Amino acid sequence: MEETKDSQNQFNKMINTPIPKLIGSLAVPTVISMLVTSIYNMADTYFVSKINTEASAAVGIVFPIMTIIQALGFTLGMGCGSIISRRLGEKKNLEASQTASIAFFASLLIGLFITVFGNVFSSQFMKIVGASENVLPYANDYARYIFYGAPFMCASFVLNNILRSEGKAFFSMIALSIGGVLNIILDPIFIFVLKLGISGAAIATLLSQGISFSILLSWFIRKKAICVISLKGLTSKINLLGKVIITGLPSLSRQGLASIATILLNRACAYYGDGAVAAMAIVTKIIMFVASVMIGIGQGFTPVAGYNYGAKRYDRVKKAYWFTVFAGMVILGISAFLGVVFAKEIITFFRNDLEVIKIGTVALRWQIAVLPFHPLIVATNMLLQATGHIPQATFLSCNRQGVYFIPLILILPKLFGVFGVEIAQACSDFLSVITAIPYLIWFLRKMDKMEKQKIEG
Repeated sequence: MEETKDSQNQFNKMINTPIPKLIGSLAVPTVISMLVTSIYNMADTYFVSKINTEASAAVGIVFPIMTIIQALGFTLGMGCGSIISRRLGEKKNLEASQTASIAFFASLLIGLFITVFGNVFSSQFMKIVGASENVLPYANDYARYIFYGAPFMCASFVLNNILRSEGKAFFSMIALSIGGVLNIILDPIFIFVLKLGISGAAIATLLSQGISFSILLSWFIRKKAICVISLKGLTSKINLLGKVIITGLPSLSRQGLASIATILLNRACAYYGDGAVAAMAIVTKIIMFVASVMIGIGQGFTPVAGYNYGAKRYDRVKKAYWFTVFAGMVILGISAFLGVVFAKEIITFFRNDLEVIKIGTVALRWQIAVLPFHPLIVATNMLLQATGHIPQATFLSCNRQGVYFIPLILILPKLFGVFGVEIAQACSDFLSVITAIPYLIWFLRKMDKMEKQKIEG
């Protein structure tokens, strides 16, 4: 594939633009996309919570199913995105397009499999993840349409990450924002006006995902992207799929373990009643909303790291990393302060139930207090993944909701009761930060050596 004027301009932008300006230009649209996505997830939780506590708990029950879908989409999306940004940095545009094509069509097939398999075994899944007899009907009604949307969701993650890897986060923002706003508008209409109940929230989500997918795909059909997605790309280098999956393993580990962690959390909460399940579901969505800012900044950082690492601009990789960490700490620090002070009011906004408020307030204060250190986890993980250090990135991605959280959610409730449930994630986050520091030191020293070799050679 010949190098186009657009790809050359994009290369120059990623290699030469000052780091704060570059990450800002990529991160702001991405943060907006993440916030809109989180807002419409919270809107689902808010409007569904107005039905009853069982419906609110059902959203938490279905959440690990959505996390599994996200895990598979993120695996292909982050895997191909990491490879594409490095290939574009090396000016290997043909291989970048082949990688994009393989990841896109694989995501559609995986999504279709989830649609069929999920709807056939829906009730069994809901019981496994902790649905009580009272919650099960609501969970099934909600999950049915989430399963229908799996192909759109998986493929959207891939298209999204391809655009971000090219440094075109603005296109991604438009698609996700339109879908998110539509979801927020449709939720109350379908739930209360059309009286579809919890199914209405799921239908609104399905329609918004379909719209976002269509807009994302339109950028490629209209040739607004550098990468070209085509069936021809499938036959040329099928082994690229293996590289995409391996590169995406940190994301698979992170999201897959998040699903397992949520299942264990739901089961731990179920012992204390539907109110506890509802409270932790609400807290999880709030934390996701705040943390999405850091994820957005990190995804703005990732293509910068990949491009410059591929171009052997190690000095810019380090500058980009520290800028990302410090920006994230400032923003999450402010959010944490507000979350700790107004925790009770925030939980009450979602569900005015004494048990939900009691459990949710304590859990929110503990979890949000640790978030200012979250940028070290996110940025270090994305740095290693973007530069192709997959084993190290995979291990770090397993810590927060796997290596540490799973044992903690099994042990702490037995020692401290419901308080153990409330503090498990905060304890896991703290241990994950401590673990990330040695890996960061190791990689920075490695880049120093590579920079020295480049100068000498």
